[in-house]
Amino acid sequence: MDYTEAKLKAEELRNQIKVNNEAYYVFDSPQITDFEYDELFRELKKIEEEYPDLITKDSPTQKVGDNISKEFKEIRHNYRLYSLDNSNNYDDLKKWYERVKKEYINEPELELVTELKIDGLSCALSYENGILSLGATRGNGIIGENITENIKEIKSIPQKLSKPINIEVRGEVYMPVSSFERLNEENIENGIKEFANPRNAAAGSLRQLDAKITGRRDLHFFAYTAILTGENSLFKTHEQALKLLGELGFEVNPNYKLVKGINDVIKLCGYWENERFNLNYATDGMVIKINDISKQNELGFTSRAPKWATAFKFPPEEVWTKLNNIELSVGKTGAVTPIAELEPVQLAGSTVKRASLHNFDEIQRLQINIGNRVLIKKAAEIIPKVIRKQENEDFGVYKTPDKCPDCHTPLVKPEGEVALYCPNSLKCPSQIKGRIEYWASKEAMDIDGIGSSIVEKLYEKGLINDFADLYKLSIDDFMTIDLIKEKSADNLYNAVQNSKKPSMTKFLTALSIKLIGKETADLIANEFPSLNDIKNAKIEDLVKIDGIGEKAAKSIVDFFADENNKTILNKLEEYGVTPQGSAFEKISNIFEGKTFVITGTLSQPRNIFEEKIKKLGGKTSSSVSKKTSYVLAGENPGSKFDKASSLGVIILNERDFNLLSEGKNVNE
Repeated sequence: MDYTEAKLKAEELRNQIKVNNEAYYVFDSPQITDFEYDELFRELKKIEEEYPDLITKDSPTQKVGDNISKEFKEIRHNYRLYSLDNSNNYDDLKKWYERVKKEYINEPELELVTELKIDGLSCALSYENGILSLGATRGNGIIGENITENIKEIKSIPQKLSKPINIEVRGEVYMPVSSFERLNEENIENGIKEFANPRNAAAGSLRQLDAKITGRRDLHFFAYTAILTGENSLFKTHEQALKLLGELGFEVNPNYKLVKGINDVIKLCGYWENERFNLNYATDGMVIKINDISKQNELGFTSRAPKWATAFKFPPEEVWTKLNNIELSVGKTGAVTPIAELEPVQLAGSTVKRASLHNFDEIQRLQINIGNRVLIKKAAEIIPKVIRKQENEDFGVYKTPDKCPDCHTPLVKPEGEVALYCPNSLKCPSQIKGRIEYWASKEAMDIDGIGSSIVEKLYEKGLINDFADLYKLSIDDFMTIDLIKEKSADNLYNAVQNSKKPSMTKFLTALSIKLIGKETADLIANEFPSLNDIKNAKIEDLVKIDGIGEKAAKSIVDFFADENNKTILNKLEEYGVTPQGSAFEKISNIFEGKTFVITGTLSQPRNIFEEKIKKLGGKTSSSVSKKTSYVLAGENPGSKFDKASSLGVIILNERDFNLLSEGKNVNE
């Protein structure tokens, strides 16, 4: 573009960024995603680099943050708070490192510290003689808001340090994802507007005029740097500063790492791009800093950011796109689920075409319809979900169906449930095929090769009408399917025949009993010695098992009382399908009568610990209750850890667990 076009475009971008800064920083209500904001910022920066005389003093590229709320007293920071330059690709990250490395060409590789970039509200805390004297927001980096009383309400921020020193501590106030979800659920129930994301929930909770409201919200603080006055000899590297913060009583994010050179940084960025979804707090990137404080001082700052640090931004977790259609899917239990078909868009590193809408009550809550622009998010979920629609768009609201989209049977809504169901379980093709597919799936009977395509073709040819029919198929039957030759047919036949002696857990899971998944099936399998005992169990027998409620118990009893299910079970028995009891042979009774809940990241996959617990006579559950004996907690344990703490349940680390499994005292 020429100079005139560039001037007009730069002014337009500055205005857009200013409006969105105010929405983000002042009202805690973002109107665009972080990714879209960064794109506006990058475009403005590119124009200003090409035409330097277009740079203005108030340009967003020359300062930190933006407006400050009039509700709080302004405070001038003793030490300026800077922003960070960032990149969203590895080439830019390498260029940053190369620029820094030019200053130290005699050193083979520079020491760098990588930290997760916590998506929260930046704050500066001042301590005099180890006593908290001031808490302030970053604001524009020079002027912030005095929020000292609110800061004092955050339990993870110490009001008195372990050493009587003068220090300024910077960090991020954040809200755990589980707490954010609970808060939004409460807001929905009370008719209050939801927060857009955990960052805005944290900011809105912290910037309350009534500090007691802040105290009622579950806010936490990760410290990430410190400035000492007259005592700089306490640390010479950034890593030492982080360790000092921990010693003083602050929470420091445990996932920081000291590395040499940019290649190790890139490996860590790749690892955390996916692993971050297992954390109970939001993180949108990595921060990379030169470790040596003297080098930081030598490199200095630009007008808005340190030259010795940068941020790598992960691909966006939220993005706007168009809702092209709403597909209705009928599951194996008859539940009808709406699925959003989207204009394809890049999200969290992959192309997304579909997203979950959960149920029709959710569609009503979102007030969406085909044609709307919608915000989709990919966080802990593998399948993205629709968060909200573009405001000021009125396409009406999608009409809730009254008939099954497959067999056209009138839908029903059981009392106390949100899902709509097709009650025609015996004749609805989607339900029949869904149950057969699930029976053969890895989670259930694990019959290799029997997927949706094979099931579809066998069903169309009239060769199967339930999962028991798989066991009557011959090699010739499989060969009637297009492109299936004798060798493949032989493999499919053998895979089916080899599944005839499953564990009781797999068998119960595969039956597609409503409300009964793998974990519940496992609890039942460990309690009852045979299938006949399970068939004859009463509701009162089942609810005695920790982890099984009345609804699940009733579902089991109803399933085995149903005449059609009895017919299928008899066919399975006739074909020689015989479940073998629990998948775990007990080797000890050390954990007899004990129930464990496992949470967080451990040194081995979770199923290894589950197997060990069961072999030692114990049980596992997916939820914490008063009946829980122990919670085995790894790194980043999340809400289950919090609930266990509130209920007084014993929490074990991996070392404690191993000692306990050997019959030793955990205090040894």
